Amino acid sequence: MPMYDYECPTCGDFTEMRPMAESSLPQPCPYCEVPSRRVIRRTPAFSTVSAATRTAHATNERSADRPSLLSEVGPKHKHGPGCGCGSSGKGRSVLRTPDGAKGFPTARPWMISH
Repeated sequence: MPMYDYECPTCGDFTEMRPMAESSLPQPCPYCEVPSRRVIRRTPAFSTVSAATRTAHATNERSADRPSLLSEVGPKHKHGPGCGCGSSGKGRSVLRTPDGAKGFPTARPWMISH
């Protein structure tokens, strides 16, 4: 349940945990029991949300409008290690048959080369 701020005319501000459906109703002051109106001093806090969940929500909010790019978080080339396409700077071995066809001994036999 969220916590809301209320203002007692005699005792001052206090915070109470209430259901969202009852948040706009007057809340009795815990000291003098005078009905007090709700005031917005800060955003409502959810006390039952764990720290890990709050961190996950914050991370989600930061990445909602623009996801991280691989160039910002990962390796500088776009293919993974051992790709063999030549973009990593290391070529792969090529086997040429007498009729000119290419074969790649390190590749999977069912893959068609590009």
